[in-house]
Amino acid sequence: MTAPSAPPTALPPVAPAVTAALVAALSPRLRKRLDAATAKLAARPVTREGDTARVAVDDEAAVELCAPGGAVTDADAIRCGCLLAPACVHRAAIASAAPVADEVPAPDPAGEGAQDNAPEPAPASAAATEENAAATEHADAAEAVPRASPAQLAAATALWTAGAAVLETGVDGAGALAQAELLGAAHAARLAGLHRPAAAATAAVAGLRAARSADPGHRLADLTAALHELLTTAHGVGRGATGPELAVLRGTARRPYTPGGALRLYGLFSEPVLAGTGHAGVATWAADAEGRIHSVLDVMPGGAERAASAAARTVRLGDTALTHRELARAGLTVSGATVSPDGRLGTGAGVRAVRASGADWDEEPLARLWAPPAHEQAARALAALALPEARRPPGGDLLFLDLTVTGHVRESGGHVMAADCAGLPVRVTAADDHPALAHRDNLRLLAADPGLQLRVIGRLVPATHPRLALLAAGRPPGARRTLRPADPRGRIDVGHDRLQRADLPPPPDPPVPPAAVDEPAPPPLHALRRRVDQAVAAGRRTLALPGADGADLRRLRRAGLVTGAAVLDELHRAAADRALDAFGRLLPADSDRFARAWLAAAGYADAMSAALCAAAWIPEPAAAPAHGPDGGRVA
Repeated sequence: MTAPSAPPTALPPVAPAVTAALVAALSPRLRKRLDAATAKLAARPVTREGDTARVAVDDEAAVELCAPGGAVTDADAIRCGCLLAPACVHRAAIASAAPVADEVPAPDPAGEGAQDNAPEPAPASAAATEENAAATEHADAAEAVPRASPAQLAAATALWTAGAAVLETGVDGAGALAQAELLGAAHAARLAGLHRPAAAATAAVAGLRAARSADPGHRLADLTAALHELLTTAHGVGRGATGPELAVLRGTARRPYTPGGALRLYGLFSEPVLAGTGHAGVATWAADAEGRIHSVLDVMPGGAERAASAAARTVRLGDTALTHRELARAGLTVSGATVSPDGRLGTGAGVRAVRASGADWDEEPLARLWAPPAHEQAARALAALALPEARRPPGGDLLFLDLTVTGHVRESGGHVMAADCAGLPVRVTAADDHPALAHRDNLRLLAADPGLQLRVIGRLVPATHPRLALLAAGRPPGARRTLRPADPRGRIDVGHDRLQRADLPPPPDPPVPPAAVDEPAPPPLHALRRRVDQAVAAGRRTLALPGADGADLRRLRRAGLVTGAAVLDELHRAAADRALDAFGRLLPADSDRFARAWLAAAGYADAMSAALCAAAWIPEPAAAPAHGPDGGRVA
């Protein structure tokens, strides 16, 4: 288990196996009371004494969680003082309310995918010898192809079943029991070597808890993505994937670090990290002399308060005394560096780092990041997002653009900033809506100043129009109306630095009116996407209502999205079809069929969104006037 210390007012993280075991030990009567008990204890204050957290059940009894390594790894470490303990509901309830601990995965089982290698009987002839040699060679080749072990197939089936159960009931029905099923399946999957599906299951549990507790940082799209990842990987392993495909689906136990030698780094920006797993901190991004992106992280158990203040913490890299905020503007010279495939720098004892000079965004080697046109950067980011997270290139989803603010757009989720990028209209959103972070307030202030010129770093948001989440902003070269922050390099980390009106230029005379930006009608693909999200939020029954799909099917067919209409039709059919037994009684719904239909719909929506996003970033060619042979304009 990871063993960082938790904030004093937060529950320590609990291992998935512990939560699953405590819930499984409850009697049927106590299981009915689990959700209510979890909500009650989650609202109680937490007191810490060393490694022990204490939550009062009532005036006479309390639940204690002992986490000597920073996380609860044993069911006996959770103790209750009520009269029914240890057979009470409180132990399982407090485990269900606590964050999920990261597990140190066990090595893959020995002999995984191995076949029976018993020797063949002695052949009776030379011909038999040749035939047997050929057969043996073929068998050896088959053994060389990795295959899922029986334990992995069983774990994938359990993950699929638990994920399908969540889709059956939706968020409201996915209480502590359903979450414990997911956590138990995740623990078994990790032990079997299915690290990527296990991580997806843990993320799904975190999303369900955030949704059910009305966490301000919850986003339905994140929960949908976690369930999509869970069902995709579990289905891929369960259907018999082999070779490289199986390796991608299984994922890796730990992030591998390889020697990176000596690095000269130039700081780019810092961003707050607020994960749904109860971890928070900061990530600082830098580029080396060749323009390759690297990151330094400081993420530990905590909440939004830690994410908001983590930029002032010292970078844990060598002997440097730089804070993350300072590193975002300065530079580092690193020797003995270790680097993961996603560009994360290791902090081992052999790493040495000293402070060096940084570079402005319009100086080399940072200026080259803004050189490629926007559509090329968007295509590169989409290709990176299509890969599993562990295999994405460092900073692959980051965009480096020069923008001019044109106003704001009112959307269903709030206000976004409208901007122009070399003639291409771009919508800029907040990277995180949590009120403790500065993203939302800074974006609102920037959007209120049309004509403001910015050089920005953002993260691509797949959509049917150009869209990015703003992470950092600064002064573009040669700009007249731009930021005037106190920072010597003229840039801000949008999640950490709070802009004031004095940091913006005075309004022009006459003032530039905001551009009229109308909210376009939702694209036809939205008709499918909202049904995919609706199944996650409210369950299968909401898609089984008669006549719910008629208008959406017509819209998709009129737009030429025939395949989208087909997968939506199957989604509704799978939700509504109920078989009858011999006595004419309704049988339980086929949750497996519904999960497969939902997975097909979600996969199609993601693929079409990526295609439409790539097309949206390509600028329309300007209409060139026609000219005659002598250069004169044709009338």
